[in-house]
This record gives sequence, structure tokens and C-alpha cells, in this order.
Amino acid sequence: MQHHDPRLALILDWLENTLNLNIETCEPASADASFRRYFRVKVLEQGTSVTRIVMDAPPAHEDIRPFLRIDQHLAACGVHVPHIYAYSIEHGLMLLEDMGSTPYLTELQKDLTPSPPAGEGAEARHETNAQCADALYRQALNALHHLQTCPSNDLPAYDHAKLTSEMQLFETWYLRQHLDLEPSNDDMALLNATYAQLAARALAQPQGFVHRDYHSRNLMLTPDNSPGIIDFQDAVHGPITYDIASLLRDSYIEWPENVVEAWLRQHHHALQQSQPNIPEWDQFKTDFDWMSAQRHLKVLGIFARLHHRDGKSGYLTDLPLTLRNLHRSLAPYPEFAEFIDWLNHHGCARP
Repeated sequence: MQHHDPRLALILDWLENTLNLNIETCEPASADASFRRYFRVKVLEQGTSVTRIVMDAPPAHEDIRPFLRIDQHLAACGVHVPHIYAYSIEHGLMLLEDMGSTPYLTELQKDLTPSPPAGEGAEARHETNAQCADALYRQALNALHHLQTCPSNDLPAYDHAKLTSEMQLFETWYLRQHLDLEPSNDDMALLNATYAQLAARALAQPQGFVHRDYHSRNLMLTPDNSPGIIDFQDAVHGPITYDIASLLRDSYIEWPENVVEAWLRQHHHALQQSQPNIPEWDQFKTDFDWMSAQRHLKVLGIFARLHHRDGKSGYLTDLPLTLRNLHRSLAPYPEFAEFIDWLNHHGCARP
């Protein structure tokens, strides 16, 4: 017997009886790391089939108002975000522009497919793959630069308490739940000192618009004005290196450090050309590394929580890269030598 889905029945009723749309098909499009789901619907309009995306965000767990507010704000700034055709705050539903089904991650993984080791054209294919990846990242960097010009002072502040509470997910979910490790008093002193250093550095940076999840799964390959940007509802006013760290030290795809540095230098140069008070390279690179460490402590906790609390175990395969990113972010800095040793001792070594 097919499982009854009351939310899907609600969606179809809203589309057909409230919005008076002629729905031909309704299929799952994707889910994310929250309670939100997405459906792709085919709508018959004046004899032509068009597709739309329905966001399903149960009000008991999600609030669509931040998405609505920030989408409208970013669209007014000229950022490529989904057009909103209709919404119901009461039901937690939104009808959105369909940005397609190809996130940057999917396209970039094609670029990472190794060429045959020998044979005519292998070297040329490898160079073409690298050029395709570089073109995508140039687009993503341009879009991020545009995003960071949007006003953000009325957004929630990415303050010390928020930065710290995110890093504490590492101890709560990754250490205690995933590794079954109970930190001692000395362990907690080291963890808290690390959190404090990272948070202080984040707050000392120039502050601006922060998407908070600007990475390859949330950038959509679109025919025009690519990328389309999604999943921005948690945006804040915070450190200027946060989103570039999310993009270049992604938990889902890995690039050589020299390539990451080249892209980071491009972004740094663009910021210096357009905004006041952007620090010089050495300081900016340190800000980037320390911000990356803050993010990856948080992400380790989130991935562990998704597995242990929410039953979403697919993210466990992303833990090794997240650990590598944490180590590579802090390894160059003597201030974190003790913390790196502690990670290695407690089974958090770089894989």
C-alpha cells in the first residue's frame, strides 16, 4: 500500500484549488539538511507546459519568512535568486522559479573525472576539464562579489555567541555522539580557547552580507546569469571571508591548495578594488584560514547530528574531507599546534 503523504496532498490542493493551476505532474526534486523538501511540478499554462519548484517547509519546523524576505532583498540587488510566484506562510509553501537540476557540484564532478592515462587527446581533455572548472569558479566568484555588495546591516548579526554555539556542535555531536568521547576539563579548556581565538578573528574582519552556505550544492548551473543561488534563508551580517571559505574549502569537493589560493587571490583583488578596509593579502589569507576552521568545526558537528539525530547518514561520507579542511586551515599557525596535536590524539587526524 502506498504511504499517504498529507503534506503532498496539501501541496496539490494549494496548487490546484487556491492558485487555480493546471498541474500535469508533481515529482520530488530534492531534500536538504533540514525539514524542507522540494517538488518539481509541471504546469499547463495556455497550452504550454512549464515547470516550477514547490518548497515544502512544514511550519512546525520551518519558517519561510526569512527565505521570502532575503529572496526579495537579493532580487532587488540584482542577484540571481529564484523568482517567487506565490507563497503561503500559513501552510509553509512557496512556488518558485525552476533553476534546473544541475548544481555546480554535479558539473564539477564531471570535470574531476580522470582522463585516460594514455592515448591521443588525454592531456587535452585534462586541460579542458580544468578550464571548465575554472570558468565555473570565476562565475561563482563574480556572483559572490556581487552578493557581498548587498546591504546587510538589518540582518541578524553573526556575533560571538552565534559563532561559538556553532563550534560547540563539534563537541556535542562529533566528539560526544559520534566518537563517544567525553572531553575532560583540560580538553574543554583547550576547546574553549580555540573557539575564542577563532571567533575573535572572525569578528575583527570587515563585516558584510553572509549567505552562510555558499558552496557547490547551492549554486545552480543555469542557461543565463549562472549561477542561480539558493538556500540563503539563514543569511547574516558577518565576516567577509565566511562565504569564500565555504566555496573554496567546500565539504563536498576538493581542489589542490595552489588552485584554491589562486581563486582566493582573485576574490581578494576584486574586494580590494570595490570595498574600503579590505586587509592586505597576508592578513586576508589568515582570516580565510581561521574562518574556514570555524566553519568546519561546525560542519563536523552538523554532519554527525544529521546521522545520529535525523537518520541522514549520507553525510558521513563527507566527514573525511571536512577533517582535512580543518587540518589544512590550522596547520600553518603555531597558535593551534596544541589543538592539532589534540585532534590527532583523539582520533580526529587528517584522513
